[in-house]
Amino acid sequence: MVLDFYFDFASGYSYFAARRIEWLAAAHGATVRWHPVLLPALTQVTGVLPSPVVPLKWRYVTRDMARTAQEEAIPFNPSAAFPQMLIAPGRAMLWIRAAHGEQAALAFARTCFQAYYADGVDIADKAVLLGIAEGQGIDGTAFLAGIEDPAIKQQFKQGSEDALAQGVFGVPFVLADGEPFWGYDRFGQLERWLAAAPRRAA
Repeated sequence: MVLDFYFDFASGYSYFAARRIEWLAAAHGATVRWHPVLLPALTQVTGVLPSPVVPLKWRYVTRDMARTAQEEAIPFNPSAAFPQMLIAPGRAMLWIRAAHGEQAALAFARTCFQAYYADGVDIADKAVLLGIAEGQGIDGTAFLAGIEDPAIKQQFKQGSEDALAQGVFGVPFVLADGEPFWGYDRFGQLERWLAAAPRRAA
């Protein structure tokens, strides 16, 4: 079983999902493929306005995220810059994956989520990203050059287009061997679906 996990670093619900997805997969003998995407690229195609630009909806979302974090005992102290577009972290993750492997890329992604949503650090700041990368033993000069590499920029853009082609229209989004689950509020349903997988295969 493979779980394709689509997320945007700018999404608080993606942060919640990122804290749970690996545990959920391990509990059911699955593996996870992490796919950073840019949510505005998805919503532009669907015609849905991002929550932060709809004040009525955003007031609800901010309360719901705080409530979710409290109920699930998830540290939640977002950066003062939240909400904002976050392009550099996604590009950086892709470059680290290419240059240093999957585990380094996942460690970087998790640290970025922790920094932005729990420690209140602005990961749009490339100096912050540099510090995270160097903390993993990654050469800073190569890192800064890597996130500006046109090939990495194109790969990140292509990732959102590929996600749309798979039917992904929001984040967090999980494809469990092709079965779609949109939103962190569907993780309970995803967990039950995974638990039932052996019966479906019998």
